[in-house]
Amino acid sequence: MSATTTMTIRVPIETKERLDRLSQNTRRSRSFLAAEAVTRYVETEADIVDGIMRGIEDMKAGRTVSHEDAMAELQGIVDEARRAKQ
Repeated sequence: MSATTTMTIRVPIETKERLDRLSQNTRRSRSFLAAEAVTRYVETEADIVDGIMRGIEDMKAGRTVSHEDAMAELQGIVDEARRAKQ
C-alpha cells in the first residue's frame, strides 16, 4: 500500500448524505470512496491539462496544421469510408 495523507474538505450536506448512503450500500468506508473519487478526478483533470500544455508547446514550436488542411484530410477519410461502404 502506498503512503497516504489526511485532507479535510467541505462538501454540501446533500453530497455527504449521498456519500453516507453509498458507503452503507457498498460496504465501503466514506474515506475509501472519497479518496477513490478524488484520485479519479485528479488523474482525469491532470491528463486534460497535460494535453493542453503539450498542445501549447506544439503551437509554440510551429507543429500545427491549418483548419483548412485538417478539414480536407477529414473529408477525404469520410469520402473513402463512404466509397468502401458501397
